[in-house]
Amino acid sequence: MPKVPLRAAFAVMLTLTALNVPVAHADEVTPVAVTVNARAALSKVPETGLGTNHAIWDTNLGTNQTADLLKDAGMKLLRYPGGSYSDIYHWADHTAPGGYVAPNTDFDTFMGGVRRTGAQAMVTANYGTGTAEEAAAWVRHANVTKKYGIKYWEIGNENYGNGHYGTAWEADNHADKSPNEYARHVVSYADAMKAADPTIKIGAVLTTPANWPDAIVGAGDSGSWNKVVLSAAGEKIDFAILHWYPGALDKSGHIQDIIQLTREQIAQYAGPGSDRIGIAMTEFNTGSSSNGTNTQPGALAAADAYASLLAGGVFTVDWWNVHNGIGNVTEVEGHTDYGDFGLLSSGVCNADGTVCEPPLNTPFAPYYALRMMSEFARPGDQFIRAATDQPKVTAHATRRTNGDLSVLLINTSSDTSYPVALDYEGFTPAAGAPTVLTHTNGATTITTTTTGTATTQTLPPLSLTTLVLRPSAPSTGLPGAPGQPKTTQITHDSATITWPAASRGARPIAKYEIHRQNGAITEQLGETSGTTFTVHNLRPGTRYTLNVIARDTGGALSWSSPPLTFTTGTPAASACSVKLTIPTDWASGYVGAIDITNNGAPLNGWTLAFTWPRTWQSLGSGWSATWTQDGSDVKAVNEPGNGSLATGATATIGFVGNYSGPNVLPRVFTLNGTVCTLQ
Repeated sequence: MPKVPLRAAFAVMLTLTALNVPVAHADEVTPVAVTVNARAALSKVPETGLGTNHAIWDTNLGTNQTADLLKDAGMKLLRYPGGSYSDIYHWADHTAPGGYVAPNTDFDTFMGGVRRTGAQAMVTANYGTGTAEEAAAWVRHANVTKKYGIKYWEIGNENYGNGHYGTAWEADNHADKSPNEYARHVVSYADAMKAADPTIKIGAVLTTPANWPDAIVGAGDSGSWNKVVLSAAGEKIDFAILHWYPGALDKSGHIQDIIQLTREQIAQYAGPGSDRIGIAMTEFNTGSSSNGTNTQPGALAAADAYASLLAGGVFTVDWWNVHNGIGNVTEVEGHTDYGDFGLLSSGVCNADGTVCEPPLNTPFAPYYALRMMSEFARPGDQFIRAATDQPKVTAHATRRTNGDLSVLLINTSSDTSYPVALDYEGFTPAAGAPTVLTHTNGATTITTTTTGTATTQTLPPLSLTTLVLRPSAPSTGLPGAPGQPKTTQITHDSATITWPAASRGARPIAKYEIHRQNGAITEQLGETSGTTFTVHNLRPGTRYTLNVIARDTGGALSWSSPPLTFTTGTPAASACSVKLTIPTDWASGYVGAIDITNNGAPLNGWTLAFTWPRTWQSLGSGWSATWTQDGSDVKAVNEPGNGSLATGATATIGFVGNYSGPNVLPRVFTLNGTVCTLQ
């Protein structure tokens, strides 16, 4: 998405939200059941998790007031020089031909602000109009001459937007605008930049699953942007760069699949050792001015997305932008929304001067959401599973290094105060009122109180609430957590996993327990005294997430291991086999071709069946069979002319699949009820 200064802010739609809506009180509402499971561990909170973007067209980029506000919000990473400006910016003379460069926004001024904020920097090297030599000189100036110690360096910004796929917003002076050309330069940039400082980490631009132009194959290309870039440059990079502007406030359910599909692409295409490659979301914004860009709904969506992305292992999420400027002005949930994608007010007026933003650097609602995130999830904490039975209320949780637990509760309802009843697995809270941090609609601060109990709270409408809970007993003498589990073999119904042993605590370790995550509920699959275990009775084509927990001879449990996620396959031998290929994909739908091979006795009539993995997938049309869909279940029944399948014979059928989220392909096909081998 192109990033431009104030006078060309994002287009927005007008939404007027009804005011003075009666609020349903907690005593009139069924309590929301919240489950928090300390045994279902997710990723640890990274040091660089909370980030934001700076832009060289922002005069206030390097001011002390801006840096202090970002520090107060807990920002740990600042990205420079700002979106699409990265591909026209020349750091040495601080110019951006074709764009506006504000005074006092040069690189060294930026780094002064980074240090005052107490953050790390991420720098985007100019791919569009720059060279590998220019980028290497920047690394040398930053880390050798100035001793800034900048670890993270991107190569270009949204370079798939250079016109290769038909839409152009990103500057690109290369005659060849293909992903292969970008990948070739990633290799040369990485070599030159690491020659200047071998300790840096290099990031390459990828497309975000289900977001244009993901999955599209351009003219003359051997695959999608991600396939080509990872195949050609995967061995040279240390992290993958994603950007996400979901355009709605209810898309956090896409995040797990966005991360998983990206990891699968990295594993498939990036070559040996690809598990070292991290994922960075270096631009994120709700992208939904119609529902509230800088008002409370956008803040709630921001907190939900940050928590979900970081829990999934993304090592930084960087808000677009610190200052962005006024857009289309609307009224949202009783407050003026300026259509501003910034964390802080730019203090400017609209074109005709009829509406002005609050004074410069006034925090908008998303600022408080990120500040709440810094209170909820601190570097080194471990995310754990949390869930609710009410769609309007979302829960996230972390286990802190000192044994405390924090729970983030998000009430997205405009008119209902929800009472919540919290239940804990693997953690017993201390008696008494917890520390409660709250941010409500229109508030200009986060309040801190001690109220309610560890198991009962009330959430105001449109609110963020964080509970900080002490354990009922000190967590001393416990075994250490087992190390990162890995799979050594996966079949259609089993998986063998191994893990580094846990360190003993006050007593020897007696055994290890293997737990499967089912949402916020865990199911113990087995136990062993060793560090290898084979899990049986798994379902074909199913994604599993497991944790390992150590138990000592006194019965005390360790923290959970990091999570292990894997997907089972299909039978190695079956009476049928299926091959699914996708000759065409347009990032919201695709043509699927299915080859059905009969490996058993001759068939006179057949039915192929599969289930869509996600609710946002559907059947558009089909051919060479009679296609039907019932809920998420799809069936293709033979036509009169292709119902007979001799042993070894193959029938080919096709369909159009539609999707509005990450396109997780079906992995299990049955023929007349028999699970087929997926080729």
